Amino acid sequence: MDYQALLVETASKLEKAIQHLDYSFHKIQNLSDNLTDMDDEIMETWESFISRCSRVSDLFIMQYLRTKIAIEEPGFKGTTRDYINKAEKLGLVQSASKWITIRELRNVEAHEYNDDDLTGFYRKLKDLCPELLAIKSVIQSH
Repeated sequence: MDYQALLVETASKLEKAIQHLDYSFHKIQNLSDNLTDMDDEIMETWESFISRCSRVSDLFIMQYLRTKIAIEEPGFKGTTRDYINKAEKLGLVQSASKWITIRELRNVEAHEYNDDDLTGFYRKLKDLCPELLAIKSVIQSH
C-alpha cells in the first residue's frame, strides 16, 4: 500500500473539512446553546457544526493519524486510544487527553439525551473546536 499517497489524499480531504468546520464554528459563536432557546434554524446550524466536528475528528484520527503512524512505525498496532497516545509521542497532537475527549464526544453524538445534557455537549464541543481547527497546521507541517 502506498501510505504516502494515502496521506496526501487524506490531508486534502481534511483541509476541505476543516474549512467547512471553520465556517460553522464562526456561525455558532453568538448562538444560544440552550435547546429551549432554539428555533429550527438555530438547531440546524448547531447540527451542521456537530456533524462537521465529527467529520474532521474521524478523518484526522481514523485516517490521517493511522496512516502517518503506519509510515513512522510500520509495525504499530493498537486501539484508537493507543493511536492517539502514539500521535502525542510523535508530536502530531499536543494533548492526547483532549483528543480522547474529542473522540468520546464524537461517539456521544449518536445518542439521545435530555436538553441539559445536549447543552453541555454543545458547550464542550464548542470549547474543543479550536483543537480541531489547529489540525490544519499539523497536516501542513508534517
